[in-house]
Amino acid sequence: MEAPTVLLLHGFAASSYMFRELIPTLAQKYHVIAPDLPGFGQTSVMPGVDFDYNFDNLASIIDAFTLAKNVNRYAIYVFDYGAPVGWRLAVNNPHKITAIVSQNGNGYEEGLSEGWADMRKAWAQPTASNREALRRFNTAEMIKWQYTEGVKDTSLIAPEPYQLAYEAIERIGVEVQMDLLLDYGQNIKQYTQLHEFFRRYQPPTLAIWGKNDPFFTPAGAEAFKRDNPMAEVRFLDTGHFAIETHSKDIGAAMLEFLDRSVSR
Repeated sequence: MEAPTVLLLHGFAASSYMFRELIPTLAQKYHVIAPDLPGFGQTSVMPGVDFDYNFDNLASIIDAFTLAKNVNRYAIYVFDYGAPVGWRLAVNNPHKITAIVSQNGNGYEEGLSEGWADMRKAWAQPTASNREALRRFNTAEMIKWQYTEGVKDTSLIAPEPYQLAYEAIERIGVEVQMDLLLDYGQNIKQYTQLHEFFRRYQPPTLAIWGKNDPFFTPAGAEAFKRDNPMAEVRFLDTGHFAIETHSKDIGAAMLEFLDRSVSR
């Protein structure tokens, strides 16, 4: 019998490389796939192809990827941008989803901190100047900050992940990232569909959260229980990229959760 599949979806300023320690842990019992989202990691667009970077298209690409891999049922791990991609997969294909692990992957408006102020302004008034204000989120300094903010011992953060993330932005283009930051507001408009999915299907859900995240607050983790009362919520004393400091904790929690949640 084939092992159940777990689909790992990374977020902004990251790639499948963020799962370098988690994959061997999960692979002891599960079939693990971890694609780079379009616009990140090692992805590229074929010459002559006009690709619009928005979350609908990112989700369509990942859905096509699962079909190409003949993966018809899977658990999802969503982080940051991986969440709106995963939420679309779940809403559009509810019977494919066996379980959900959200590591700082938001699905409720109360989970958005004041760190989204510039984005909210740009969503409300998408002027050239408001768009330009988002460029700073793609600097090397800001990307490093997102990895280290909220982490008590920053020596635990290896430099390679944020360095590779910045190099990918430089290679693929900052404009791509600004397009996605502007489009993120569309995800909030789709939250009602997500909440209906949770209420109707009650998927096994584990929200495991870096509680010092400057972008996604603990309230966003607790909110999963509103529509899915059996959802489990755990907090880790770390920042946004919790997996960089607590990969062993996350891996152990996921194995325990998946072992009792996913049909063998």
